[in-house]
Amino acid sequence: MDEQQSTGDDPADRSASESPSDDTDHATSDATFDPTDERARTMGRGFFEETSSPGSAMAHLYRGEIHRMKMWRERLDHTSNWAVTVMAAILTWAFADARNPHYVILVGAVMVGIFLVIEARRYRGYDIWRSRVRLLQKNVFAYSLDPSQGIDDEDWRPKLSRDYHKPTMKISYEEAVAHRLRRVYLPLFTVLGAAWLFRISVMSSTPWQESAAVGGISGTVVTAIVALTYLGLAWITFRPRRWQAQGELRDHDIGAWDEME
Repeated sequence: MDEQQSTGDDPADRSASESPSDDTDHATSDATFDPTDERARTMGRGFFEETSSPGSAMAHLYRGEIHRMKMWRERLDHTSNWAVTVMAAILTWAFADARNPHYVILVGAVMVGIFLVIEARRYRGYDIWRSRVRLLQKNVFAYSLDPSQGIDDEDWRPKLSRDYHKPTMKISYEEAVAHRLRRVYLPLFTVLGAAWLFRISVMSSTPWQESAAVGGISGTVVTAIVALTYLGLAWITFRPRRWQAQGELRDHDIGAWDEME
């Protein structure tokens, strides 16, 4: 009995001596997650330091953005595939027999225009994720690979934070239409226009003013509408503008790798 008291091995004594420490630990743990605590407000600040290589948090964030960008990229491809399939089917039927009406090609052009409208809307969604990926590539990964090049945008963190708080479209609908016309749809409209002209001229024994007529609309009016529509699409495609989509590869961005020394 005297030996237990002298050595301090009494379980009650141990419990009493350890309880204040446990209370202190719990208080410290609760204070860590207190939103009013300065430490709680700065917990994530060290996840994305520019002075270190990308950590696991940044790697997972980047992988998630790449996945969403890939998913929206595939949606764009699906719409383009539908447009090409519909166009091929209509042209096949229009040229299968000279007695088939020529205006089915114009109907096909309207269908391709509907796909263009859908794809432009999808492209605006795709640009949200693509712009985030480019922001991370330029300011995190490029800097980690070669810090001597510096950071492309010093305000990239506030920009990315605001975009996560409230995602917004980065480009206008008209610019999205121009992008898709440049990439896919203007060549498709060109093929349809050339096929329609061939159909009403070479494959018809009557003058084009008569063969181009659609019901009670004269061939001259129909041809004028087709020509004005094509010129309008060409103007949207090639008019001078300041592109808002950042990091989008264009012809003037084509270059060669620097030679290794």
